[in-house]
Amino acid sequence: MKDSTLPDFTICRLGPPRYASPMQLSHIMGDLIANFVADEERILYDESLSSIRKYLERGIDPPAFEAAGPRDRIYFKPEDVTAAIVTCGGLCPGLNDVIQGIVQSLYFHYGVRRILGIRYGFKGLVENSGLEPIPLDPAAVNQIHTRGGTMLGSSRGPQPVEAMVDFMVRRGINLLFTIGGDGTQRGAMALVEEIQKRKLEIAVIGVPKTIDNDVLFVEKSFGFETAYSVATTVLLSAHAEAVGACNGIAIVKLMGRESGLLTATAAVASGEVNFTLVPEVPFDLDPPNGFLAALERRILKRHHALVVVAEGAGQDLITKGSAERERDASGNPKLADIGGFLQERVKTYFKDRGIEAVVRYIDPSYMVRSLQAFPSDRMYCLRMAHAAVHAAMSGRTGMLVGSWKSQLTHVPIEAVVTGRKSLDPESDLWLSVLESTGQPNRMVNP
Repeated sequence: MKDSTLPDFTICRLGPPRYASPMQLSHIMGDLIANFVADEERILYDESLSSIRKYLERGIDPPAFEAAGPRDRIYFKPEDVTAAIVTCGGLCPGLNDVIQGIVQSLYFHYGVRRILGIRYGFKGLVENSGLEPIPLDPAAVNQIHTRGGTMLGSSRGPQPVEAMVDFMVRRGINLLFTIGGDGTQRGAMALVEEIQKRKLEIAVIGVPKTIDNDVLFVEKSFGFETAYSVATTVLLSAHAEAVGACNGIAIVKLMGRESGLLTATAAVASGEVNFTLVPEVPFDLDPPNGFLAALERRILKRHHALVVVAEGAGQDLITKGSAERERDASGNPKLADIGGFLQERVKTYFKDRGIEAVVRYIDPSYMVRSLQAFPSDRMYCLRMAHAAVHAAMSGRTGMLVGSWKSQLTHVPIEAVVTGRKSLDPESDLWLSVLESTGQPNRMVNP
């Protein structure tokens, strides 16, 4: 039995495996040779003892992800494979690392020789775009991990699904790797549905990319670790700016859309933040209990303050009474500049009270997302890339490679696109934010 309150984690396959894997791995534990992963291997969704007992008492199988890794039998014959790689959405540290890892794994692990790089996102999967794919091999990707961004280019926005599948059919593409966030994976899901409708043997495998870390059922997306590390450095510099002025106030805005995970993590890592504002925790501005009153108390006592705000925080304060927000090419709501808004409100508040204050606003967004991946992130990128290739060659489709409890997993795209992960205000992470900043638990007026 399964728990109907959670998505079905079953992974779709094109069919039973037909060929022995060319990888020389083992089935025997303890022989000092890396092992194939058995199809029945699972990673528990919730491994707490109380949760497991609850499921067992009900006679229900605990929800679990399929474990990622190489299988001993594969679906595709390597010499028949034409693989394609596409990167979509905003830039993110590690994109080139994933491209490199996929190419190297296809080429060296499985002997695939036809690999195409799709240019500028899904736009390059349309025949009349004028964007001819780039042939890829290990030589073509040899040094791309040393720079940020993506060698393939990227774009936002949907393209005609039928036209994209037509393109893949004409080019003989039977493996497609989609590297991107939730919008990219929604596009991948639409491709899978069209492919299934036509009964085509094309595997679509996603690799989750976003510095926001807001992909559902994925513990950590690649690029996040580099992003919060760089953001932490920015916060330390901003703290120095604040301390260097009498009544200095530094406001730093970080990316994250409607998730505060990046902001909260960087705040704790820096150890210098005094106020952390995120979309998941509402706040008011005005006295008696609002943010501005708390900031005033801090300034009068310590004469400096560092504020970090997630880009999706406080949108209700800016857009009161306005019409529904515009959306970008990916369908995401366009966010008003909360950082600039706070800077002006803070300046006005202190001026009205006759308190001299130096207020600086720093927005490092594009610097944070455009750098090359840090070594720990690069290792993660390569592991995810290899896992994506293993999944594709085994005939799995409509899934992305994830991580859960530090183990690589297979996650159905259908489950991922049902929503976005966000910061839990009752989580250990948010408690750490409150403990490290000393800010009030709630900054909301009655």
